[in-house]
Amino acid sequence: MSIEVGQKVEGTVTGITNFGAFVALPDNKSGLVHISEVADGFVKDINDLLSVGDNVTVKVLKMTPDGKINLSIRQANESEQKPRNTGRHDNAKFQNKKPAFKNSYKADFKHDHQSSHKNDDFDAMMSQFLKESEDRLTSLKKSTEGKRGGRGGRRG
Repeated sequence: MSIEVGQKVEGTVTGITNFGAFVALPDNKSGLVHISEVADGFVKDINDLLSVGDNVTVKVLKMTPDGKINLSIRQANESEQKPRNTGRHDNAKFQNKKPAFKNSYKADFKHDHQSSHKNDDFDAMMSQFLKESEDRLTSLKKSTEGKRGGRGGRRG
């Protein structure tokens, strides 16, 4: 049985490292499942999910000329559990996601000026933005200049 890219094969975990797991494949070949290809979510410790001797189904992602084989457990299981892509995006999974961080300036600008500039043209909005941006930069420079030892700071 020849191993080809895109194929799903059964294998046995032969070793575990902090970056992934080595899997023995048919025809006396072996490949690596990178830690990012073990499960859908973030994997802090691969030992929580895999052990030496576990039988796993893997998908062959890549085969290099020097004989290295990149494998994925996540993608092998993904196609079994999820229906085929119909060309439409499933937005339900994105509806409850919160942003990783909130850019307060951007949010304030949008909130404060959304209604007042709704009918203004682009040039008016841009000039208002530039004016407010300059004001914020000026006040930021004033507050940090003395602290960093810039011009006008105390000298002893």
